[in-house]
Amino acid sequence: MKLCANLSLLFTEVPLLQRIDAAAKAGFEGVEIQFPYDVPAPELKAALDAAGLPLVLINLPAGDLMQGGPGLAAVPERAEEFEAALAKALEYASIVKPQHVNVLAGRLVEGQEREVALQTLAERLRATCDAFAGSGTDVLMEAINCHDMKDFLLNTPEHLQDMLERVARENLRAQLDLYHMARMGLELVDCIYALMGQIGHVQFADYPERGEPGSGEMEFEAPLQVLDDVGYDGWLGAEYRPTGTTADSLRWLPRWRAGKFDF
Repeated sequence: MKLCANLSLLFTEVPLLQRIDAAAKAGFEGVEIQFPYDVPAPELKAALDAAGLPLVLINLPAGDLMQGGPGLAAVPERAEEFEAALAKALEYASIVKPQHVNVLAGRLVEGQEREVALQTLAERLRATCDAFAGSGTDVLMEAINCHDMKDFLLNTPEHLQDMLERVARENLRAQLDLYHMARMGLELVDCIYALMGQIGHVQFADYPERGEPGSGEMEFEAPLQVLDDVGYDGWLGAEYRPTGTTADSLRWLPRWRAGKFDF
């Protein structure tokens, strides 16, 4: 079990670069950062090297998505903005060497046909895969629940499978977030089987409040066992919102290390 800490949500008690060392001291083997671009890439690389941790995941810049807008990846009129975002991610990744870059599909623009948005997303995912080919960084896409992010284009494993087939690139994988699938009311084990062999990264948080494991209703043992059964050997990313301090939220960590997933 390889566990990485999402530093956009964890260890926020200290500045970003200090969170890397904090994650290492807490027992995580890697880190992921949603949008690290405000930190100069050489400074981030130095902090990673000092802590001895790999950068597992970053997101491609997503425009206005996190502010409630549609983002960049599926809006035909935002081609130049997407190209600039891709160029920025390529330059940044050439220094910090993330294992994965996640392209957020974004929201369906009001009045736009869904099929047009899907075709646009497929084209831009294909361009991203081609740009990162041979770099050591794989490309991911994820399904996000439509309650937390209304009108998000990809919500289910079936949506991800459809997009994998449309893009048809070997360096594209699905990012499976257990919280988002639970929020969609889906059975987690079924989601894993639906994407078997095509999962490049897994993230988790408890349900329904997206807190740390043990803070909600999610039963983690079955999906984690099935991930192992189907041969998934990638990272498990802790992308949750601590209900208190990050340190207090980590009571699950030694239990998981000991193979105890109940609370």
